[in-house]
Amino acid sequence: MCGRFVLFTTGQDLYDEVAALPGVESVDAPDGTPPPRYNIAPTQQVPLIRFEGVQARIDAARWGLIPAWKKDEQGPPLFNARGETVAEKPSFRSAFKLRRGLMVLDGYYEWKQEEGRKQPYYVRPQEGLLYAAALWGTGLERLSTTMVTTEATENMAWLHHRLPLFLRRDEIRTWVEGTPDEALALVHPSRVAGEFVWNEAAQEVGNVRNDYAELTGLMGR
Repeated sequence: MCGRFVLFTTGQDLYDEVAALPGVESVDAPDGTPPPRYNIAPTQQVPLIRFEGVQARIDAARWGLIPAWKKDEQGPPLFNARGETVAEKPSFRSAFKLRRGLMVLDGYYEWKQEEGRKQPYYVRPQEGLLYAAALWGTGLERLSTTMVTTEATENMAWLHHRLPLFLRRDEIRTWVEGTPDEALALVHPSRVAGEFVWNEAAQEVGNVRNDYAELTGLMGR
């Protein structure tokens, strides 16, 4: 499960990171890149990465998939898609077959029940960015996306039983450009998660109106 995340790598730094992905020779971002964000929530705009041959494209997309058959944005936002059923579930199967992309994160938040309250944690890689398997659509003539999840890895199950499908660099092109069967073979607990580190985050992250670096709990460390 992932319902909040952080992306402070933006501007030229984000261009450079995407340009370094396998097979990428150029990067196009018609909408530019977003400002640093420290509490991104469903229905907000996020950068979606797609490939067009050797060119990577970064577009602003709504976090919460809008399938083509939806008549409005009512109902819970489809911000996560279970990898185990993504190929069959009506909300996601068309996007899984034809429209796979990437969401990019510096880290994400997860909550754990502890001593009578829910404690947020900030989870991140030891270095670099996280590339999460995503699906996209253009329902209601609006670009939207969702993040694919799997069972948690053994080292992260203490925090939550679900985990985004974070891809290794050598898995990215297969996820985006491979056949549905090739992409489905990547739906397993993320190998990347073995390198995660985490710390307690600020309780204020629970309010989506709060958006500042101190939420991560890393300031002053």
